[in-house]
Amino acid sequence: MRSLANARIADLHPLSELPHPLVQKAAEALPHGSDITNVEGPISGCTNLQLLEIKTGQWRGGVWLDPDSGVHWLVVAGLAKGGHLDWDDFYERVRRQDSAGLAASWLPQAEDVLLLKQETAARIVTGWELAIQDQVRAALSTVGGGGTTHVTVRHPVREETFAEITIALTQVREADYEADEVDVDIATCRSYEGSNLSWQLALRVLISISPPEQGWDRFRNTFSTIVEPGHVPERTSLLSTLAEEGILVQSEPGRHSHYTHRKHLAGRTIEGRAVRGLCGAYFVPHQDHLALPACPHCDEAWAKLPQ
Repeated sequence: MRSLANARIADLHPLSELPHPLVQKAAEALPHGSDITNVEGPISGCTNLQLLEIKTGQWRGGVWLDPDSGVHWLVVAGLAKGGHLDWDDFYERVRRQDSAGLAASWLPQAEDVLLLKQETAARIVTGWELAIQDQVRAALSTVGGGGTTHVTVRHPVREETFAEITIALTQVREADYEADEVDVDIATCRSYEGSNLSWQLALRVLISISPPEQGWDRFRNTFSTIVEPGHVPERTSLLSTLAEEGILVQSEPGRHSHYTHRKHLAGRTIEGRAVRGLCGAYFVPHQDHLALPACPHCDEAWAKLPQ
């Protein structure tokens, strides 16, 4: 209510997932993309606009079906009061406003349609990233003891391959050194190379395996990192738990600031895309570099450059 009162609508998104009983009832009764409905029927008091009635407890709502997009919109809501004789009763308010020719004002505006598109896109991408994360989990479970495996990632919307990924794990067991070396090769289909979606895929794969963004070295399309023995089985277990809960694993910010070329820096900061530091590490420039200690490897490389 505070967000509505202060016009902070963005704080409420996605609106279809608001924890309000009427919104949840509407979502259950009119599932997205389904012809199956479970509503009470049309609201008889609204004659200028066909509204389907939704009931839960004392709450009442009217749902309008957009004939062009097939989207159901919950456009009006209120409480059933006083045996429907109360001035503030939902049905009485609907009848009065419909009689006054105001029903059309409930329909979604261009801004509402735009927000719906943004929410839909965000939901699709999140689902796509969850699927990638689970593919990485399955891949790690096969190479936990060493070896190579391949993953095919589909496009989030189109029925086509988006990228082919190869994950290789090499166990190094020496007398004074034990580690697991992980190499990830991401071959994005030519038509999607350099796209924001391709970087989103790379970031999702890498942080699913080992979350520190700056812990990965890159050479062309191959990313490499070193993890401690036992990391991969622990990571596989964590990813399994997150998959059950539908949660995306989070990245870990870098611990150093890096020297990097200023070209396209502002744009990549806004887009959340990685740049390469002088030391060779790739990172997303979203932190305050002045608040971080300088990378010693970058300092060393900078000192060797002609001033």
